[in-house]
Amino acid sequence: MRKAIGLALLALAGTALAQIRADGSSTVYPITQAVAEEFLTRNPGVRISVAFSGTGAGFQKFCRGETDVQNASRPIRKTELDLCAQNGIQFIEIPVAYDALSILVNQANTWAQCLTTAQLRAIWEPGSRITNWNQINPNWPNQRLVLYGAGTDSGTFDYFTEAIMGRSGAIRTDFFPSEDDNVILRGVIGDRGAMAFVGYAYYEENRDRVRSVAINNGQGCVAPTRETVLNGTYQPLSRPLFIYVNVRSLERREVRDFINFYLSPAARRAIRSTGYVELPAEAYQIGQELVNRRKTGSFFSDLPVGTPLSRFVEELRRELR
Repeated sequence: MRKAIGLALLALAGTALAQIRADGSSTVYPITQAVAEEFLTRNPGVRISVAFSGTGAGFQKFCRGETDVQNASRPIRKTELDLCAQNGIQFIEIPVAYDALSILVNQANTWAQCLTTAQLRAIWEPGSRITNWNQINPNWPNQRLVLYGAGTDSGTFDYFTEAIMGRSGAIRTDFFPSEDDNVILRGVIGDRGAMAFVGYAYYEENRDRVRSVAINNGQGCVAPTRETVLNGTYQPLSRPLFIYVNVRSLERREVRDFINFYLSPAARRAIRSTGYVELPAEAYQIGQELVNRRKTGSFFSDLPVGTPLSRFVEELRRELR
């Protein structure tokens, strides 16, 4: 993955450049970074700072007015809505891509080809005593299981715990957490017994060094791919990805131009380059209309986990009614 936290994308050296500040999700980070790089080739008089403190920590900054754009791998929560309201921060919620949250293992792991959601729950639930792979399946080797995952400030952590555990948001604590997905990947690459959950783009970029596991949600084993996201069969770990834009920031031309570019056909190549699944063209057109109308608030805070892409687009249509 390209350079991580705090990366500043500079088009020109010097001072007095118009600046845009983005933070939040490490999952959405590669998308906003790629779009920003493409935007800067056309707008050399702008500086865009893209960081990833995690969806939760990013919302804290965003709702204090410290950033212009919030990258989020889950919808905003009520506590965050309240914080934004307390600080007078109005925002526009814009979906930008779809993700297949992926379960990864070491390439030397040839035994775990598919896991049921029940097995995932048994592995990750609070107090789980599963420490070896043969405790999941007696036909698998007596290999120690080493778990890696997103930190608690991450929207990926929130989504995974809700999708697999339910709304408790709790999982076992004896795993290696990180807000940096590259740290998680290095753990999986270096340990034969490792398992991790990360966004699909990080798997795509490292598929020659790690392996993804198919998921059985009661309808057979389904691998995370662009096709299974589009047809809604990769469940319950398919999810929408968002950016949130401070309405006051849109008064600045550079922010307005950047968001318009983010939703334009010219940015699709950048989104595709990250490995995530771009939305249908209609979704970006609706997003642009939301910006044009300055339609504020969250329309997806109650969206169920595993919502298929087709229903998600229908929800978008309702936003304009």
